[in-house]
Amino acid sequence: MTTPPRPSPAATKPAATKPAAKRPASKSATKPVLLGLVVVLAAGLLGFVSYRATAPDGPGSGTTAAVPDGVRREAAGLARRDADDEQALGATDAPVVLIEYADFQCGYCGKFARDTEPELIRKYVDDGVLRIEWRNFPIFGEASEAAARGSWAAGRQGRFWAFHRAAYAEDAKVKGFGADRLRDLARQAGVRDLDRFARDAAGAAAGEAVGADRQEAYGIGVTSTPSFLINGRPLAGAQPPAVFIRAIEAAAEDAHVGSAGNPAK
Repeated sequence: MTTPPRPSPAATKPAATKPAAKRPASKSATKPVLLGLVVVLAAGLLGFVSYRATAPDGPGSGTTAAVPDGVRREAAGLARRDADDEQALGATDAPVVLIEYADFQCGYCGKFARDTEPELIRKYVDDGVLRIEWRNFPIFGEASEAAARGSWAAGRQGRFWAFHRAAYAEDAKVKGFGADRLRDLARQAGVRDLDRFARDAAGAAAGEAVGADRQEAYGIGVTSTPSFLINGRPLAGAQPPAVFIRAIEAAAEDAHVGSAGNPAK
């Protein structure tokens, strides 16, 4: 399908001003709730850019935005919880779902991938508390688009997360994401059929999948990377691990209260 116009890295207009694109029916939202979500995320996410979000904690820094319960539930509904989703880690019935919107050329996305995500996986994914769902959100041009397509193609052979690690290695960004480099990353990731990888990355299905992820991000007002939803609550930037830990534990407690009707023990 035709991908929407990509904003420049310095774009500041909320995605709600962009032409709407059709999204999968299963994830569609009613207009009033969607508009409310855009307003909330515009306040909670669009007021930040990645480099600001990684600054030392200050007043109000490192907190999730206040979100009305109805809007939060609508945003939480974006979690796909698909057992066949190669771009996800963790149990489909985990009480907390963290959705990440990221670009492989984003330095702060790499910082999160290297410095914070492994700890969250050990501490929460492996214990069944957290599910992480990745969304390709390429906003820095053709190389970002190519890397996103490559990650999806690696996922077709069960190697998305290995590709993700290779693409976010400390020196990966400076080497670029040209065709030969993507093939090399796929090889590092253990992709077995490199010719199929190249065909899949160039195919229409890759464009549709990446486009759907991107439109989901635009639909809730995301314009900077990395941006996160934790059970529907927005969090911007590669915050220190403690910020994610607080948000995940709060979401887990909320989920327990909601299901049991009693405070978590």
